Amino acid sequence: MGSADKTSAVIIGASGGIGSALEAALIEEGAFEVVHGFARSRGGVQHLDLLDEASIAAAAAHVGVGPAPSLVIVATGMLHEESNDPERALRDLDPSWLAKVYAVNAIGPAIVAKHFLPLMPRSGRVVFAALSARVGSITDNRLGGWHGYRASKAALNMLVRNIAIEERRRNDRAIIVAVHPGTVDTALSRPFQGNVQPGRLFSADRAAMQLLDMIDELSVRDSGKLFDFEGEEVPF
Repeated sequence: MGSADKTSAVIIGASGGIGSALEAALIEEGAFEVVHGFARSRGGVQHLDLLDEASIAAAAAHVGVGPAPSLVIVATGMLHEESNDPERALRDLDPSWLAKVYAVNAIGPAIVAKHFLPLMPRSGRVVFAALSARVGSITDNRLGGWHGYRASKAALNMLVRNIAIEERRRNDRAIIVAVHPGTVDTALSRPFQGNVQPGRLFSADRAAMQLLDMIDELSVRDSGKLFDFEGEEVPF
């Protein structure tokens, strides 16, 4: 990342594979005065649960007493859990599971934006990025299935577009984007790696560096869009 003296960076989901790698990479680069990492599994001031707005507000308040954040990355996502796999057909739809997937993949990042964007400088280049997925593209959907994950990521993409439009009125150099990291060797993708093409399964460390390099190249005209790790725009 470029020089960011006297500002901070924030990673939401810093205990996950991609989030922890992003946090480590930013600390190693040393471009930010402070790097804040938050996660549901962390305690104290580093605790943040996307399903609990009070914890998001508390994390933002903690960040707010220090250097303003010029980079916020929401590195979270839910595809499956022990008792729930991605839906393959309509018969698999479950309202409770759909609500949880939406809460984590779309509503949570939006509430993070609600509390963290007001902390970001009102002038100069700032970036708010949320991990989305290519399968959240309606235009690119040719296989169907994975109803909750696809739909919740599509909802996230729309929220990113809305937030970008609103934030432009506060800071016309703000960049609000959704980002697709590719297939990364983490717990989220592990059950589904069998069909990944050779050379397209990335370690978390490599994915983090690819994302940071891509984010560093974004410009204001890219705000409100979805980009993959190679900097290519993915149509909504």
